[in-house]
Amino acid sequence: MKATTQLKHMLAERKALVVPGCHDALSARLVEKAGFRAIQASGFGIAASLLGRPDVGLATLTEMVDQTRRMVDAVTIPVMADGDTGNGNAINVIRTVRDYENAGCAGINLEDQVFPKRCGHMEGKELVSTEEMVLKIQAAVHARRDADFVINARTDAIAVEGIDEAIRRANAYTDAGADLIFMEAPTSVDMIKRCVNEVKAPLSINLFDAIEGGKTPLIAIEELRKMGVARVSIPVGLIFAAAKGMMNYLGAIAGDRLARDRCDLAVSFDEFKEIVGLNEIRDLEKRYLPARAYEIKYKE
Repeated sequence: MKATTQLKHMLAERKALVVPGCHDALSARLVEKAGFRAIQASGFGIAASLLGRPDVGLATLTEMVDQTRRMVDAVTIPVMADGDTGNGNAINVIRTVRDYENAGCAGINLEDQVFPKRCGHMEGKELVSTEEMVLKIQAAVHARRDADFVINARTDAIAVEGIDEAIRRANAYTDAGADLIFMEAPTSVDMIKRCVNEVKAPLSINLFDAIEGGKTPLIAIEELRKMGVARVSIPVGLIFAAAKGMMNYLGAIAGDRLARDRCDLAVSFDEFKEIVGLNEIRDLEKRYLPARAYEIKYKE
């Protein structure tokens, strides 16, 4: 089954599909190895890991697509792209959708912020008009070549215009052809329940890092599943965990020290080789290298 169709079926279940946010191929491999069924490319994480900068619209379309393509190539589960605002108007959206679809993504997030955008849990957000966003979604639907490629329309209207307007926008986006509605930063359980009940399309929400949370309260996945939420993204948890891990390791070796016996600070070499699939490469070498060359290489 195609990745797009797999993803669409999982979302149709409305059983709170958890999609951790990844920033590179390594984090994507780790997510798959941990047993998750789908991945969300994290614009926040990509901006931080690739540029060392915040999620305020600095990463280019080429940078975002290239990094997301590497994730797709590294795993066998569906990967959703972070299309941000579509990199401009509806015409830019057409190219954005096609580039991500050509990269092998199973779907894309498109949001109604003004370009350049910012992280949905930051202050200072501005929105395009409902009319403009509706036309951008229609352009995205027109652009996709696979009807199962998921268009996830995100609205940041709760923080800017309130919940009533956010729901109105969400239903307009659904009517325009969005397959999934990403309601950014609802601030209470009751607000999420209202969105599930009043938004026509399956609902996606964001639990930030799943540790401290952002604007949205941390709610048990099982509770969200019972509510009928379709998708739960955790977009920044992995990049925060990576930063914490590196800070802890650097703190241990600062001042010309060694971290002898601090196995808690890092995976072992053998573990890391397994994570990145060295054994898979060895199997391919055994299959496709000349037998004598393989024997010499590994002294067998």
